[in-house]
This record gives sequence, C-alpha cells and structure tokens, in this order.
Amino acid sequence: MFFETWSGLGRVLIVGVLAYAGLIVLLRFSGKRTLSKMNAFDLIVTVALGSTLATILLSKDVPLAEGLLGLGLLISLQYLIAWLSVRSRFVRRLVKSEPTLLFHQGEMLDGALASQRVTPEEIRAAIRTEGFGQMSDVEAVILETDGSFSVISRGDRLVTTAIHDVKNYPSTSSI
Repeated sequence: MFFETWSGLGRVLIVGVLAYAGLIVLLRFSGKRTLSKMNAFDLIVTVALGSTLATILLSKDVPLAEGLLGLGLLISLQYLIAWLSVRSRFVRRLVKSEPTLLFHQGEMLDGALASQRVTPEEIRAAIRTEGFGQMSDVEAVILETDGSFSVISRGDRLVTTAIHDVKNYPSTSSI
C-alpha cells in the first residue's frame, strides 16, 4: 500500500526523530567501542541496533519507550562484554578471535588457510591491494580479528614486535 493515513506518517516522523536522538545519546554515553568492528559480537550489536531502530520507526506495536529500552539494553550488554573482555582473559578469548598467520616468508600456510576458510587467491589479492608486485617482498599476511588482512613487508622492523601475539607465528624471532 502506498499511503494509509497522515497520522501514520506523523508518527514515523516524530518517533523517528526521538528514537534517533535517543540512539545518539545512548551511543555517545556508551563510548566509541560500541560500534567498532572488532569482533563478531560487535557486528551482532550493530545489526541488532539497526534492526531495533527500524522496528521502533515502522511498527505501531512498539512504543518509543520500549524501543529505547531495547536499544539501551543492547548497548549496555555490548558495554558489559567490552568491559569484561578488557579485564578477563577468559571472556576475551570467548568473544574475540586471535589474529592468524596465513602466509609467511613466501609460503602459504595451508592448514591456517583451511581453518580460516581463506583461499590463496584472497592472500594474493591482499598483497596486491597493499601495492606489492612480488610475493617475495612480503614477510607475512595476517588475518586480523576483524576479518581484515594485514600485509607486512620484508625488512619491516614491526615484524619482530607487532606480531608476537599472532597464531602460528614462529617464536624464534627476536622481540
């Protein structure tokens, strides 16, 4: 249906502005981490916030106060998980994956590629994206906790200090 009532449009306008303002206040209060792309839980919260906001806007069955409470609950739970993950190794391991070495010193690490469901073509594309024309110019390719690739060139001093926590990285490097 194209149009129902003027009051329906008015409701969407008023509730939309108020729900949006409420979401902005809640996000501002909760901090930058709420909408970061650090792990799967962050993505879930971001999608859930969008879905909840859409429901508040378009469903006459959801009062503004209940919708704002739902948004506040999602943000509070995200804040709690982030707070706990900073303070507890157990929670951090539960909610956050660890970076994984996929390519090292000219060799694809087939076991790591398979376990992370990454193809050699994706590794080569990441290397090209970073401006490398030769695989031999690359020390390592790492799948980060947010799903992005980090490409480290040979000779970078960062290799010995920045990737000591990467799964599968040889511990023989000096730090």
